[in-house]
Amino acid sequence: MRAKKTAESSGFSLIELLIVVAIVLILASIAVPNLLRARRSANEASAVGSLRAIASGQLVYRHTEGNFTTLAGLANESIIDDILASGSKSGYTFASDPGFMPDLEFTAQASPAVSSGVMATGTRFFFVSQDQVIRAKRGAAADSTSNPLQD
Repeated sequence: MRAKKTAESSGFSLIELLIVVAIVLILASIAVPNLLRARRSANEASAVGSLRAIASGQLVYRHTEGNFTTLAGLANESIIDDILASGSKSGYTFASDPGFMPDLEFTAQASPAVSSGVMATGTRFFFVSQDQVIRAKRGAAADSTSNPLQD
């Protein structure tokens, strides 16, 4: 004969549920920092790619128009896409301007939208100019004296 189920023997005990919650929290504490680090790394790679597109676009624009321009000027000629031209993409903000001598120089910068803390979108700032060398600096704005990226 089969025994009758009582209310005490069905379901999970409080201890069992607490153990499952503890295991889930331990796994989350391991996974979340790795996920955030991977997201920051992906954002930084996207920023470098975007700066390469801006730098190449500036050369194309100069070749056709005789001088360098802004992000809006590159977008007006359909050299870069509208997302990049808006100045914000993948957790980074972008700016590009002709220099004091627009026919000879330009600068472009990429800065993380959030550069510190748990929700940082990146930790490195990037810079490129007419020499086409992308430079990086951790924690502060990069410029022409910053270290070049190592491929």
